[in-house]
Amino acid sequence: MKVKVYPSVCSGEIQIPPSKSIAHRAIICASLAKGKSVISNIAYSDDILATIYGMQQLGATIIMEQNNVIIEGIHSFPQHPIKVDCNESGSTLRFFVPLFTLSNQSVIFLGKNRLFNRPQTVYRTLFQERGCCFEQQDHQLLIQGALTAGTYCIDGSISSQFISGLLFALPLLQGDSVIIIRPPFESRSYIELTIQVLQTFGITVSFQDDYTLLVRGNQTYQACNYTVEGDYSQMAFYAVLAAVQNDLYCKGISHQSKQGDQAILSILKACNCKIEPQKDGYMIYKSALRGIEIDLADCPDLGPILNVLGMYAKGKTRIYHAARLRYKESDRIAAMKEELQKFNVDITTKEDEIVIIGQDSYSCTEEIAGHTDHRIVMSMTVAALCSSKPVVINGAQCIDKSYPDFFKDMQSIGARIEVLES
Repeated sequence: MKVKVYPSVCSGEIQIPPSKSIAHRAIICASLAKGKSVISNIAYSDDILATIYGMQQLGATIIMEQNNVIIEGIHSFPQHPIKVDCNESGSTLRFFVPLFTLSNQSVIFLGKNRLFNRPQTVYRTLFQERGCCFEQQDHQLLIQGALTAGTYCIDGSISSQFISGLLFALPLLQGDSVIIIRPPFESRSYIELTIQVLQTFGITVSFQDDYTLLVRGNQTYQACNYTVEGDYSQMAFYAVLAAVQNDLYCKGISHQSKQGDQAILSILKACNCKIEPQKDGYMIYKSALRGIEIDLADCPDLGPILNVLGMYAKGKTRIYHAARLRYKESDRIAAMKEELQKFNVDITTKEDEIVIIGQDSYSCTEEIAGHTDHRIVMSMTVAALCSSKPVVINGAQCIDKSYPDFFKDMQSIGARIEVLES
Protein backbone atom coordinates (compact mmCIF):
# COMPACT_ATOMS: atom_id res chain seq x y z
CA MET A 1 0.00 0.00 0.00
CA LYS A 2 1.17 3.51 -0.84
CA VAL A 3 -0.01 6.56 1.07
CA LYS A 4 0.59 10.24 0.47
CA VAL A 5 1.08 12.24 3.64
CA TYR A 6 0.50 15.99 3.41
CA PRO A 7 1.86 18.59 5.83
CA SER A 8 -1.00 18.92 8.31
CA VAL A 9 -1.69 20.76 11.55
CA CYS A 10 -3.12 18.20 13.95
CA SER A 11 -5.10 19.11 17.07
CA GLY A 12 -7.74 17.96 19.53
CA GLU A 13 -7.58 14.66 21.39
CA ILE A 14 -6.66 11.09 20.51
CA GLN A 15 -7.67 7.85 22.21
CA ILE A 16 -4.48 5.81 22.51
CA PRO A 17 -4.92 2.16 21.47
CA PRO A 18 -4.47 -0.68 23.97
CA SER A 19 -1.00 -1.93 24.84
CA LYS A 20 0.10 -4.74 22.57
CA SER A 21 2.72 -5.84 25.12
CA ILE A 22 0.15 -6.21 27.88
CA ALA A 23 -2.45 -7.82 25.62
CA HIS A 24 0.01 -10.59 24.64
CA ARG A 25 0.65 -11.32 28.30
CA ALA A 26 -2.99 -11.21 29.41
CA ILE A 27 -4.15 -13.53 26.60
CA ILE A 28 -1.45 -16.08 27.48
CA CYS A 29 -2.20 -15.97 31.21
CA ALA A 30 -5.95 -16.28 30.68
CA SER A 31 -5.39 -19.22 28.34
CA LEU A 32 -3.40 -21.02 31.05
CA ALA A 33 -6.03 -20.39 33.75
CA LYS A 34 -8.77 -22.77 34.75
CA GLY A 35 -12.13 -21.19 33.98
CA LYS A 36 -13.34 -18.21 31.96
CA SER A 37 -11.60 -14.84 31.68
CA VAL A 38 -12.67 -11.74 29.76
CA ILE A 39 -9.87 -9.53 28.43
CA SER A 40 -11.25 -6.09 27.57
CA ASN A 41 -9.88 -3.29 25.39
CA ILE A 42 -8.25 -5.48 22.75
CA ALA A 43 -7.10 -4.27 19.31
CA TYR A 44 -6.75 -7.02 16.73
CA SER A 45 -3.37 -6.30 15.22
CA ASP A 46 -1.56 -9.04 13.30
CA ASP A 47 0.70 -9.67 16.31
CA ILE A 48 -2.19 -10.09 18.73
CA LEU A 49 -4.02 -12.37 16.31
CA ALA A 50 -0.90 -14.55 16.12
CA THR A 51 -0.94 -14.96 19.91
CA ILE A 52 -4.67 -15.70 19.97
CA TYR A 53 -4.43 -18.33 17.22
CA GLY A 54 -1.38 -19.86 18.87
CA MET A 55 -3.05 -20.27 22.26
CA GLN A 56 -6.01 -21.86 20.50
CA GLN A 57 -3.57 -24.40 19.04
CA LEU A 58 -2.35 -25.16 22.56
CA GLY A 59 -5.91 -25.87 23.67
CA ALA A 60 -7.54 -22.62 24.82
CA THR A 61 -11.05 -21.71 23.66
CA ILE A 62 -11.06 -18.06 22.60
CA ILE A 63 -14.03 -16.07 21.32
CA MET A 64 -13.21 -12.72 19.73
CA GLU A 65 -15.76 -9.95 20.16
CA GLN A 66 -15.41 -6.37 18.94
CA ASN A 67 -13.11 -5.13 21.72
CA ASN A 68 -12.99 -8.12 24.06
CA VAL A 69 -11.82 -11.71 24.03
CA ILE A 70 -13.56 -14.38 26.09
CA ILE A 71 -11.11 -17.12 27.03
CA GLU A 72 -11.80 -20.54 28.48
CA GLY A 73 -8.48 -21.81 29.75
CA ILE A 74 -6.72 -24.97 28.60
CA HIS A 75 -8.12 -28.17 30.10
CA SER A 76 -5.50 -30.46 28.57
CA PHE A 77 -2.61 -30.02 26.16
CA PRO A 78 -2.79 -31.50 22.65
CA GLN A 79 -1.68 -35.10 22.27
CA HIS A 80 -0.41 -34.63 18.72
CA PRO A 81 2.27 -32.60 16.89
CA ILE A 82 1.52 -28.85 16.82
CA LYS A 83 2.09 -26.25 14.12
CA VAL A 84 1.88 -22.55 15.04
CA ASP A 85 2.12 -19.56 12.69
CA CYS A 86 3.71 -16.66 14.59
CA ASN A 87 3.49 -14.46 11.50
CA GLU A 88 6.06 -11.72 12.22
CA SER A 89 5.58 -11.43 15.98
CA GLY A 90 8.80 -11.78 17.92
CA SER A 91 6.91 -11.56 21.22
CA THR A 92 4.61 -14.41 20.21
CA LEU A 93 7.46 -16.69 19.18
CA ARG A 94 9.66 -16.05 22.20
CA PHE A 95 6.78 -16.25 24.67
CA PHE A 96 5.56 -19.51 23.11
CA VAL A 97 8.76 -21.55 22.89
CA PRO A 98 9.04 -22.55 26.60
CA LEU A 99 5.26 -22.67 26.96
CA PHE A 100 4.67 -25.16 24.16
CA THR A 101 7.19 -27.59 25.66
CA LEU A 102 4.52 -28.23 28.31
CA SER A 103 2.70 -30.30 25.68
CA ASN A 104 5.72 -32.61 25.35
CA GLN A 105 4.93 -32.80 21.62
CA SER A 106 6.95 -31.81 18.59
CA VAL A 107 6.11 -28.18 17.74
CA ILE A 108 6.79 -26.30 14.51
CA PHE A 109 6.72 -22.51 14.67
CA LEU A 110 6.30 -20.72 11.36
CA GLY A 111 7.04 -17.08 10.59
CA LYS A 112 7.76 -14.62 7.83
CA ASN A 113 10.00 -11.73 6.82
CA ARG A 114 12.79 -11.25 9.38
CA LEU A 115 11.23 -13.21 12.27
CA PHE A 116 13.82 -15.98 12.24
CA ASN A 117 16.66 -13.54 11.62
CA ARG A 118 16.05 -12.18 15.09
CA PRO A 119 18.33 -13.76 17.72
CA GLN A 120 17.13 -17.07 19.21
CA THR A 121 20.49 -18.15 20.65
CA VAL A 122 19.28 -17.95 24.26
CA TYR A 123 16.70 -20.68 23.72
CA ARG A 124 18.98 -22.73 21.48
CA THR A 125 21.54 -22.89 24.28
CA LEU A 126 18.95 -23.72 26.95
CA PHE A 127 17.44 -26.50 24.86
CA GLN A 128 20.81 -28.01 24.00
CA GLU A 129 21.88 -27.96 27.65
CA ARG A 130 18.77 -29.95 28.54
CA GLY A 131 18.96 -32.42 25.68
CA CYS A 132 15.90 -31.01 23.91
CA CYS A 133 15.48 -30.55 20.16
CA PHE A 134 15.85 -27.02 18.77
CA GLU A 135 16.20 -26.89 14.97
CA GLN A 136 15.90 -23.50 13.28
CA GLN A 137 15.60 -22.86 9.56
CA ASP A 138 14.93 -19.75 7.50
CA HIS A 139 11.17 -19.69 8.04
CA GLN A 140 10.47 -22.22 10.77
CA LEU A 141 11.62 -23.55 14.11
CA LEU A 142 11.15 -27.12 15.37
CA ILE A 143 11.26 -27.90 19.09
CA GLN A 144 10.66 -31.13 20.97
CA GLY A 145 11.22 -32.15 24.55
CA ALA A 146 10.02 -30.95 27.94
CA LEU A 147 11.83 -28.30 29.93
CA THR A 148 12.27 -29.13 33.59
CA ALA A 149 12.44 -27.06 36.74
CA GLY A 150 15.88 -25.87 37.75
CA THR A 151 18.34 -23.03 37.27
CA TYR A 152 18.35 -21.04 34.03
CA CYS A 153 21.13 -18.60 33.17
CA ILE A 154 20.04 -15.95 30.66
CA ASP A 155 21.98 -13.24 28.84
CA GLY A 156 20.18 -10.02 29.79
CA SER A 157 21.47 -7.96 26.86
CA ILE A 158 19.70 -9.73 23.96
CA SER A 159 15.97 -9.55 24.74
CA SER A 160 13.81 -9.64 27.84
CA GLN A 161 11.28 -11.72 25.87
CA PHE A 162 13.28 -14.89 26.59
CA ILE A 163 12.94 -14.27 30.32
CA SER A 164 9.22 -13.55 30.02
CA GLY A 165 8.76 -16.76 28.02
CA LEU A 166 10.27 -18.79 30.85
CA LEU A 167 8.19 -16.91 33.44
CA PHE A 168 4.96 -18.07 31.77
CA ALA A 169 5.98 -21.74 31.73
CA LEU A 170 8.10 -22.38 34.84
CA PRO A 171 5.33 -21.85 37.44
CA LEU A 172 3.49 -24.86 35.97
CA LEU A 173 6.42 -27.27 36.38
CA GLN A 174 6.98 -29.66 39.25
CA GLY A 175 9.58 -27.96 41.45
CA ASP A 176 10.99 -24.48 41.90
CA SER A 177 13.16 -22.67 39.37
CA VAL A 178 15.66 -19.84 39.44
CA ILE A 179 16.46 -17.49 36.55
CA ILE A 180 19.89 -15.88 36.79
CA ILE A 181 20.26 -12.89 34.46
CA ARG A 182 23.73 -12.05 33.25
CA PRO A 183 24.23 -8.26 33.07
CA PRO A 184 23.69 -5.92 31.42
CA PHE A 185 20.01 -6.43 32.17
CA GLU A 186 18.21 -4.40 29.50
CA SER A 187 14.45 -3.86 29.21
CA ARG A 188 13.93 -4.77 32.86
CA SER A 189 10.63 -2.88 32.75
CA TYR A 190 9.22 -5.53 30.40
CA ILE A 191 9.99 -8.22 32.99
CA GLU A 192 8.27 -6.17 35.67
CA LEU A 193 5.31 -5.85 33.31
CA THR A 194 5.21 -9.64 32.89
CA ILE A 195 5.38 -10.15 36.66
CA GLN A 196 2.55 -7.66 37.19
CA VAL A 197 0.25 -9.47 34.75
CA LEU A 198 1.22 -12.87 36.19
CA GLN A 199 0.31 -11.65 39.67
CA THR A 200 -3.11 -10.53 38.43
CA PHE A 201 -3.69 -14.12 37.27
CA GLY A 202 -2.54 -15.64 40.56
CA ILE A 203 1.11 -16.45 39.78
CA THR A 204 3.89 -15.34 42.15
CA VAL A 205 7.37 -14.50 40.88
CA SER A 206 9.90 -12.58 42.94
CA PHE A 207 13.29 -10.91 42.51
CA GLN A 208 15.80 -12.28 45.02
CA ASP A 209 18.26 -9.59 43.98
CA ASP A 210 18.73 -7.37 40.90
CA TYR A 211 19.67 -10.33 38.68
CA THR A 212 17.92 -13.35 40.22
CA LEU A 213 14.28 -14.40 39.86
CA LEU A 214 12.69 -17.10 41.99
CA VAL A 215 9.78 -18.96 40.38
CA ARG A 216 7.88 -21.38 42.61
CA GLY A 217 6.61 -24.50 40.88
CA ASN A 218 3.23 -26.21 41.11
CA GLN A 219 1.35 -22.94 40.79
CA THR A 220 -2.07 -22.52 39.17
CA TYR A 221 -3.22 -19.65 36.99
CA GLN A 222 -6.49 -18.09 38.18
CA ALA A 223 -9.11 -16.85 35.71
CA CYS A 224 -10.07 -13.20 36.00
CA ASN A 225 -11.42 -10.25 34.05
CA TYR A 226 -8.72 -7.88 32.85
CA THR A 227 -8.72 -4.53 31.03
CA VAL A 228 -5.70 -3.71 28.87
CA GLU A 229 -4.37 -0.20 29.42
CA GLY A 230 -3.32 2.24 26.71
CA ASP A 231 -0.01 1.77 24.88
CA TYR A 232 2.82 4.19 25.64
CA SER A 233 4.80 3.03 22.59
CA GLN A 234 1.88 4.07 20.35
CA MET A 235 1.31 7.28 22.30
CA ALA A 236 4.90 8.24 21.50
CA PHE A 237 4.02 8.95 17.85
CA TYR A 238 1.33 11.42 18.88
CA ALA A 239 3.41 12.90 21.69
CA VAL A 240 6.32 13.69 19.35
CA LEU A 241 3.90 15.07 16.74
CA ALA A 242 2.38 17.36 19.36
CA ALA A 243 5.74 18.49 20.76
CA VAL A 244 6.98 19.43 17.29
CA GLN A 245 3.81 20.83 15.77
CA ASN A 246 0.69 21.51 17.86
CA ASP A 247 -0.87 20.79 21.25
CA LEU A 248 -2.62 17.45 21.60
CA TYR A 249 -4.42 15.58 24.37
CA CYS A 250 -3.44 11.89 24.51
CA LYS A 251 -6.03 9.99 26.52
CA GLY A 252 -6.54 6.41 27.67
CA ILE A 253 -3.13 6.18 29.36
CA SER A 254 -2.42 5.00 32.90
CA HIS A 255 -0.21 7.21 35.05
CA GLN A 256 0.77 4.16 37.15
CA SER A 257 1.87 2.02 34.20
CA LYS A 258 4.93 -0.21 34.32
CA GLN A 259 5.44 0.04 30.56
CA GLY A 260 9.06 0.87 29.78
CA ASP A 261 7.97 3.12 26.92
CA GLN A 262 6.51 5.48 29.50
CA ALA A 263 10.04 6.87 29.20
CA ILE A 264 8.72 8.96 26.28
CA LEU A 265 7.42 11.42 28.88
CA SER A 266 10.75 11.95 30.65
CA ILE A 267 12.56 12.12 27.31
CA LEU A 268 10.23 14.81 25.99
CA LYS A 269 10.47 16.77 29.25
CA ALA A 270 14.27 16.66 29.02
CA CYS A 271 13.90 18.06 25.49
CA ASN A 272 12.03 21.06 26.98
CA CYS A 273 8.55 19.81 26.11
CA LYS A 274 5.70 20.96 28.34
CA ILE A 275 3.51 18.06 29.50
CA GLU A 276 0.53 18.25 31.85
CA PRO A 277 -1.08 15.13 33.40
CA GLN A 278 -4.83 14.88 32.89
CA LYS A 279 -7.35 12.56 34.52
CA ASP A 280 -7.14 10.05 31.68
CA GLY A 281 -3.83 10.82 30.03
CA TYR A 282 -1.54 13.73 29.20
CA MET A 283 -1.70 17.09 27.45
CA ILE A 284 1.37 17.47 25.25
CA TYR A 285 2.24 21.02 24.17
CA LYS A 286 4.13 22.29 21.18
CA SER A 287 7.50 23.36 22.58
CA ALA A 288 10.89 24.75 21.61
CA LEU A 289 12.68 21.41 21.61
CA ARG A 290 16.37 20.91 22.27
CA GLY A 291 18.57 17.91 21.58
CA ILE A 292 19.61 15.64 24.43
CA GLU A 293 21.32 12.29 25.08
CA ILE A 294 18.91 9.35 25.21
CA ASP A 295 19.67 5.91 26.68
CA LEU A 296 17.58 3.42 24.68
CA ALA A 297 18.47 0.32 26.75
CA ASP A 298 15.09 0.05 28.47
CA CYS A 299 12.84 1.35 25.68
CA PRO A 300 14.10 0.11 22.29
CA ASP A 301 10.69 0.34 20.60
CA LEU A 302 10.88 4.12 20.92
CA GLY A 303 13.99 4.22 18.72
CA PRO A 304 12.43 5.15 15.34
CA ILE A 305 10.15 7.94 16.60
CA LEU A 306 13.01 9.35 18.71
CA ASN A 307 14.93 9.76 15.45
CA VAL A 308 12.09 12.02 14.30
CA LEU A 309 12.17 13.88 17.60
CA GLY A 310 15.90 14.43 17.09
CA MET A 311 15.47 15.82 13.58
CA TYR A 312 13.18 18.59 14.89
CA ALA A 313 15.05 19.31 18.17
CA LYS A 314 17.59 22.14 18.09
CA GLY A 315 21.19 20.99 18.48
CA LYS A 316 22.53 17.46 18.87
CA THR A 317 20.50 14.41 19.84
CA ARG A 318 22.50 11.29 20.66
CA ILE A 319 20.68 7.98 21.04
CA TYR A 320 22.85 5.24 22.54
CA HIS A 321 22.55 1.62 23.68
CA ALA A 322 20.65 1.23 20.41
CA ALA A 323 22.23 -1.91 18.92
CA ARG A 324 19.08 -4.03 19.39
CA LEU A 325 17.33 -1.82 16.83
CA ARG A 326 19.31 -3.71 14.19
CA TYR A 327 17.44 -6.95 14.98
CA LYS A 328 13.84 -5.82 14.78
CA GLU A 329 11.42 -6.06 11.84
CA SER A 330 14.13 -4.17 9.97
CA ASP A 331 17.57 -2.90 10.83
CA ARG A 332 15.96 0.18 12.31
CA ILE A 333 19.19 2.14 12.62
CA ALA A 334 20.01 1.66 8.94
CA ALA A 335 16.38 2.08 7.82
CA MET A 336 15.84 5.36 9.67
CA LYS A 337 19.15 6.73 8.45
CA GLU A 338 18.28 5.86 4.85
CA GLU A 339 14.83 7.47 5.03
CA LEU A 340 15.77 10.54 7.06
CA GLN A 341 18.57 11.31 4.61
CA LYS A 342 15.83 11.74 2.00
CA PHE A 343 14.78 14.73 4.13
CA ASN A 344 18.43 15.87 4.20
CA VAL A 345 18.63 15.22 7.92
CA ASP A 346 22.14 15.46 9.38
CA ILE A 347 22.36 11.92 10.81
CA THR A 348 25.34 9.69 11.53
CA THR A 349 25.24 6.20 12.98
CA LYS A 350 27.46 3.58 14.56
CA GLU A 351 26.69 0.00 15.56
CA ASP A 352 25.21 1.13 18.87
CA GLU A 353 24.29 4.79 18.48
CA ILE A 354 22.62 7.47 16.38
CA VAL A 355 23.56 11.17 16.29
CA ILE A 356 21.24 13.74 14.73
CA ILE A 357 21.75 17.49 14.37
CA GLY A 358 18.25 18.94 14.28
CA GLN A 359 16.80 21.92 12.46
CA ASP A 360 13.45 23.69 12.11
CA SER A 361 12.12 22.52 8.77
CA TYR A 362 12.55 19.83 6.13
CA SER A 363 11.22 18.77 2.77
CA CYS A 364 11.44 15.48 0.95
CA THR A 365 11.02 14.85 -2.78
CA GLU A 366 11.80 11.12 -2.81
CA GLU A 367 9.49 8.22 -2.06
CA ILE A 368 9.90 6.79 1.43
CA ALA A 369 10.29 3.02 1.86
CA GLY A 370 8.48 1.26 4.71
CA HIS A 371 11.13 -1.49 5.12
CA THR A 372 8.32 -3.93 6.05
CA ASP A 373 8.41 -2.30 9.49
CA HIS A 374 5.38 -0.80 11.21
CA ARG A 375 7.40 1.56 13.40
CA ILE A 376 9.36 2.91 10.45
CA VAL A 377 6.13 3.70 8.57
CA MET A 378 4.50 5.36 11.58
CA SER A 379 7.62 7.37 12.41
CA MET A 380 8.03 8.57 8.84
CA THR A 381 4.36 9.57 8.80
CA VAL A 382 5.03 11.89 11.74
CA ALA A 383 8.13 13.26 10.00
CA ALA A 384 6.07 13.93 6.86
CA LEU A 385 3.19 15.62 8.71
CA CYS A 386 5.69 18.08 10.18
CA SER A 387 7.56 18.74 6.91
CA SER A 388 6.92 21.33 4.21
CA LYS A 389 5.98 19.10 1.22
CA PRO A 390 3.81 16.01 0.71
CA VAL A 391 5.60 12.69 1.08
CA VAL A 392 4.73 9.30 -0.44
CA ILE A 393 5.34 6.24 1.77
CA ASN A 394 5.47 2.82 0.12
CA GLY A 395 4.78 -0.41 2.01
CA ALA A 396 2.45 1.34 4.44
CA GLN A 397 0.29 -1.78 4.97
CA CYS A 398 2.75 -3.07 7.56
CA ILE A 399 1.06 -0.88 10.20
CA ASP A 400 -1.35 -3.83 10.51
CA LYS A 401 1.33 -5.60 12.55
CA SER A 402 0.66 -3.45 15.61
CA TYR A 403 -1.78 -0.62 14.84
CA PRO A 404 -4.17 -1.17 11.90
CA ASP A 405 -6.14 2.03 12.62
CA PHE A 406 -3.09 4.31 12.71
CA PHE A 407 -3.90 6.29 9.57
CA LYS A 408 -7.60 6.54 10.45
CA ASP A 409 -6.74 7.79 13.94
CA MET A 410 -4.26 10.30 12.51
CA GLN A 411 -6.96 11.56 10.15
CA SER A 412 -9.31 12.03 13.11
CA ILE A 413 -7.02 14.74 14.50
CA GLY A 414 -6.56 16.54 11.20
CA ALA A 415 -3.85 14.63 9.33
CA ARG A 416 -4.37 14.59 5.58
CA ILE A 417 -3.36 11.13 4.42
CA GLU A 418 -4.38 9.81 1.02
CA VAL A 419 -4.24 6.13 0.00
CA LEU A 420 -2.70 5.95 -3.48
CA GLU A 421 -2.55 2.18 -3.87
CA SER A 422 -4.27 -0.39 -1.70
